[in-house]
Amino acid sequence: MNNENFIISLTVAGWSSQIKACNKILSELSDQQLMQDIVPGKNRGVYILGHLAAVHDRMIPLLGFGDQLYQALNPIFLQTPDKAVETIPSITELRTILETVNAKLNNHFATMTTAQWLEKHTAVSDEDFKKEPNRNKLSVLISRTNHLANHIGQLLLLK
Repeated sequence: MNNENFIISLTVAGWSSQIKACNKILSELSDQQLMQDIVPGKNRGVYILGHLAAVHDRMIPLLGFGDQLYQALNPIFLQTPDKAVETIPSITELRTILETVNAKLNNHFATMTTAQWLEKHTAVSDEDFKKEPNRNKLSVLISRTNHLANHIGQLLLLK
């Protein structure tokens, strides 16, 4: 295995490890716990769940895997703070959405070649990518893995 393949393999394994950790925490938290503020006056666990589902869903078009599956989550969990929207999807629905989106991502990740990981993502122009080849699909996965790890830490506070 060459260095590029090894680094990509490690990065995908890191993502998978964080997904597994998130799933474990979410399986241990009750719906009642997820409705609680993580810190008084701040986001609730349900908001973090919806936020992760929306962010991961937006990875689908960003990585060129097709259209976003749940665009209705964007205004609720990406453009509006927690508790600003009265009606949000149920916790059961959000759990299912996150599972569905992560499964779709993981299915694509399993078939990607090294060259595909190093291609530009869809939010960067060809011109900008020539100047900054690090704005690739792998960099998206790295940043989203770090993002996920941060929110896992928040969810742990609900236990």
